[in-house]
Amino acid sequence: MTTEWATSPATLVLEDGRAFAGAGYGAEGEAFGEMVFATGMTGYQETLTDPSYHRQIVAMTAPHIGNTGVNDEDPESGRIHVAGYVVREPARTPSSWRARRSLDAELAAQGVVGIAMPGTRALTRHLRERGAMRAGLFSGPAAREDAGTLLERVLASPSMVGADLARAVSTPEPYVVAPAGRPLFRVAAVDLGIKTMTPRRMAERGCEVHVLPAASTTEEILAIEPDGVFYSNGPGDPAACEYAVASLRGVLDAGRPVFGICFGNQILGRALGLGTYKLRFGHRGINQPVKDVRTGQVHISAHNHGFAVEAPAGAPFDTLYGHAEVSHVNLNDGCVEGLRLLDRPAFSVQYHPEAAAGPHDATGLFDHFCRLMERPR
Repeated sequence: MTTEWATSPATLVLEDGRAFAGAGYGAEGEAFGEMVFATGMTGYQETLTDPSYHRQIVAMTAPHIGNTGVNDEDPESGRIHVAGYVVREPARTPSSWRARRSLDAELAAQGVVGIAMPGTRALTRHLRERGAMRAGLFSGPAAREDAGTLLERVLASPSMVGADLARAVSTPEPYVVAPAGRPLFRVAAVDLGIKTMTPRRMAERGCEVHVLPAASTTEEILAIEPDGVFYSNGPGDPAACEYAVASLRGVLDAGRPVFGICFGNQILGRALGLGTYKLRFGHRGINQPVKDVRTGQVHISAHNHGFAVEAPAGAPFDTLYGHAEVSHVNLNDGCVEGLRLLDRPAFSVQYHPEAAAGPHDATGLFDHFCRLMERPR
């Protein structure tokens, strides 16, 4: 693989001892995180800047990455959140009229360590068989250390299980996204790792969106007198995010409409008294088939999660807040993709209906949220 950027050696080391060699890409140094893979063939800038990827090393399964460079319009947050980046063959020169700089230059400028290596298919197959695991990415002088030393450092890095990461990526202060046109609704959006596109989708529908820090209490949420409350996507283990579970229960007690996506789906599940568990290798990509149980309609959806909700599919079940049902299921592995309360105005989905680069099949969920907010009026 001959490239202009291959200036230093790089090594990827997994916690089970498997190692991959390649060339340094992006910043030189070292990075630790959970090793995962993403299957999107486009939208890598959305992946890199999604806060849900905080403390994860992401491998792209598409073979050629960087073709469209990096622009200033598509980021989903103010910075790159992935801990490290693994690609097979980076583009030598971006070829989009929207590009402002190369992907390699952007990674380097933000201090994100990457590797270009020929074994991304082997890596993905390994993770599918063994599951997501801790990993270390080393480039430059760090890559020349002996394998045993590198593995010891990987094994000393923290696990994703039990990790409370939402507060690490949430906004430190509240802010407001103004509606497009006349304001129709006021939404309190609890930022557990929210993407830029999410409040935009609500603003397009006349929502004045008040984005609040992850640890906001029920009292702080209700103080803005919202018509509805939104719980966003985010990183980490939902079992470690009891502060969000507590605030959501208070919102349900107050009877406010609730909409959650991704991490917010898991937080709603735990608020209802359900459990969550870690998936073997998670869902990360823009091509996941999800079935609406009521209608039978299948949405091709964008995903980024490593945990899922435990809930009985097929019939309504009792919760702390009345009857509920599994509203959506994943057709690849059958896991829960959505919840709906039957006695209160609350629902959630595990996927991303606001996807920018991915499919837009599920954007109607924002319309449903608006209809729920209309009812109490």
